[in-house]
Amino acid sequence: MNKEEIKHFIAKRAARELEDGDVVNLGIGLPTLIPHYVGQDVKITLQSENGFIGLCACDEKVKEDGIYYIVDPSGNPAGVEHDGMFFDSSFSFTIIRGGHVDKTILGSMQVAENGDIANWIIPGKAVHGMGGAMDLVVGAKKVIVTMEHTQKGMPKILKRCTYPLTAKGVVDMIITEMGVMEITPEGIVLKEYNPQYTIEEIMAATEAHLIISDDLKVME
Repeated sequence: MNKEEIKHFIAKRAARELEDGDVVNLGIGLPTLIPHYVGQDVKITLQSENGFIGLCACDEKVKEDGIYYIVDPSGNPAGVEHDGMFFDSSFSFTIIRGGHVDKTILGSMQVAENGDIANWIIPGKAVHGMGGAMDLVVGAKKVIVTMEHTQKGMPKILKRCTYPLTAKGVVDMIITEMGVMEITPEGIVLKEYNPQYTIEEIMAATEAHLIISDDLKVME
């Protein structure tokens, strides 16, 4: 798979974690592809930390005209559902900090075997800010990380994060092109694997110790 195919493969699998009635916050990048793969019988509500709930894709004509008034947290053109609502930043983060977001799905540079996450800055590189990640990963009921398994051949799932942490011990699940992993008190459990890779290849691409589930399934 090339990079674009990997992104869609991960997004398609992540969409299966969303359930009817969920309030969901999606991070920038790969997670924004997930709504394309949500089943028609599943109704989710997308919360955007820049001040509205009911996020959806904007009309294609709006994109063509280049005149738009609603943007997502990345600054990209966005739409709002007919039952959506706008509010200020403090109310938006009250929703997040108050535990009203069922699931947040976001990318990361590193995840540790104890659930630590580092996704807001690489030392020495310019950054606009941490966005809502620090609030989301502690406020959402479930935290799912979607990312490529390695970066330039180097593992991103580690025994311990080496980048500045976003939060400690908050990640519940990791979905990569190689597999689906759950963070448990015992460590990272590989629940599903992509048959394009052997278990040995997945383990070699992971610095953290992987516990292979007794009920290991093929990733679809």
